[in-house]
Formats: sequence, structure tokens, C-alpha cells
Amino acid sequence: MRPMNYLRSLVSGLAVILLCGCDTLKTDCQALAKREAEIALEPGGDYFIGRRYYLPFTRFWGYLRRPGESWRSSRLVIMDESIVRNPDRGYEPPVKGATFGQDKNVEYYVYGRYTGEKAYDPSTDQVLPVFRPTNFVVRNKRPGFLFIPSEKYDEEYMTLRPIIMPSSYDCSTADE
Repeated sequence: MRPMNYLRSLVSGLAVILLCGCDTLKTDCQALAKREAEIALEPGGDYFIGRRYYLPFTRFWGYLRRPGESWRSSRLVIMDESIVRNPDRGYEPPVKGATFGQDKNVEYYVYGRYTGEKAYDPSTDQVLPVFRPTNFVVRNKRPGFLFIPSEKYDEEYMTLRPIIMPSSYDCSTADE
């Protein structure tokens, strides 16, 4: 991620927590606790839960996590489409009628494996792990928030990162 974009992401994340006040933090923490309880009930298996996170002109696909693990431990990945293409693969902007990225925030069961390789995304200045999928199955077309309920999606720069999730300590102090 470019230093300026990183600073914007960090500042926007901190601003959300500070400016929204304790009521927002408390509401976010309650929603996170409920979702974490649901995630804990997921059956184990040889698959991943993937959330498509689309930003124009980026090469990453979105976030992956293991079943039963929090989104806090998810990883932003670049997909290797040598076996199967991404579900939203189509024409990309600026082509008229572009369809690429239309599945923004859709949640998938993703089958495949990490290749052990890394790839560079020049738009965000990040080196990310490469994942080679073998299948995608839609899990939820409207899964709601990714990291915190009060988060805001912004196509201008990368705003959503696991680090914006309040810690257990933050949530315990929000109840006071």
C-alpha cells in the first residue's frame, strides 16, 4: 500500500472509532460478538470462506479465512486463475459494459490452496499471497459488514483492513 494511502486508511479507521463515540463502538462490539459466535459454529473442512473486496484497477481479489476463524485473521489475496476463473471475470473498466467487480462483498466458499508464491499489486503497493482456486460457491450475496458494522466502503482507496476491528479490550471497555 502506498504510504499516503496507508495513512489515510489508518486515520479513517481511527476517526471512525474516535468520532463515532462509545455508542458506535458498543454497537460494533455487540455485532462482532454475535458474528464471532456464528463463525465458531462453522463446520471445519478443506475450504475457505472468501469475501470479494473490489477496488477499481487493483489486482487483489479479496479476503480469505479458514472456517471457524475470525475475519481478523483473514488474508487479502491475489487469485491465480490458471485452474478456474474468478466468478465475476468479465470485461474490466474502461470497457463499456464492464462486468468485472460486480460481486463486490459477495461471500463464497472457496476451494483451492495457497501456492506459497507472492504477487505485487502496483495499485496498492502491496505484496500479497497467491491463492489458486479450484471452485467458488456462493455462500451469501448480502453478508453484511466485513470487519466492523460502522465501516464505510470507498472506491478511492483501500479502507477495509482487519486492523480496524476493535480488540477484545476495546469492546470490554465500551460496556463500561
